[in-house]
Amino acid sequence: MPELPEVETTRRGIERHVTGRRVTSVIVREPRLRWPVPGDLAERLTGRTLGRVLRRAKYLLIEVETGLLLLHLGMSGSLRVVTPDAPLRKHDHIDLCLDSGRCLRLHDPRRFGAVLWIEGPAQQHPLLAELGPEPLGKDFDAEYLYRSTRKRRVAIKQHIMNSHVVVGVGNIYASEALFLAGIRPGRAAGRLTRAECARLVETIRQVLGEAIAQGGTTLRDFVREDGSHGYFQQHLRVYGRTGLACIACETPVKQIVQGNRSSYYCPVCQR
Repeated sequence: MPELPEVETTRRGIERHVTGRRVTSVIVREPRLRWPVPGDLAERLTGRTLGRVLRRAKYLLIEVETGLLLLHLGMSGSLRVVTPDAPLRKHDHIDLCLDSGRCLRLHDPRRFGAVLWIEGPAQQHPLLAELGPEPLGKDFDAEYLYRSTRKRRVAIKQHIMNSHVVVGVGNIYASEALFLAGIRPGRAAGRLTRAECARLVETIRQVLGEAIAQGGTTLRDFVREDGSHGYFQQHLRVYGRTGLACIACETPVKQIVQGNRSSYYCPVCQR
């Protein structure tokens, strides 16, 4: 599933092709995504000039003169900038054709993505209203994480993956951040000290920053806006390395299942 680094990579990639461009046509080949594509989407967008491309959690928001276009990549979606005559693939569902002669094309094999229209303040939209702070923003700091963990018995990995606590810390990045912080994924959140919370905030920022710099993590479906892959998977320290030597102490990496997802950790380096 595209996580925050993959979505941020996509945002940065498409922004230069989108901002300031006028929509010349909208082609909807398949409106049945996670939620139905608005039937009047072409009418709302055609002839309109697009503004900034923003990100909130794993949602992309494209400013339009009269509102906002909200996009989500779902489980396996991608946005690519292509020429109108680029060969269609089976799951190319929507094209936004621009006056530059290029198209923003949504590819979504599982159709779990979304293309929706927002009028009014974006932060009041039901999909965005209850989200926690951005992990790379100033509101996510050691004191905030410490307060959020008090009296919580839930495992710390599950806690930081909760989008009501902080957005965008997906399974891969949670495992990697906890390894760098020296904290086991199964530790009860309420047992973390202030110092451990401070360390974890820093390692979450570090891991996400590294992943964005590498263009995201390509494990199955994710591609960037130009069709290339992300390379952060080549720098994974514990994720997917069950039985291999820890890069710090050479103890075999262990794997457990939490919330139906695999977690990876070093039994020596993480406490």
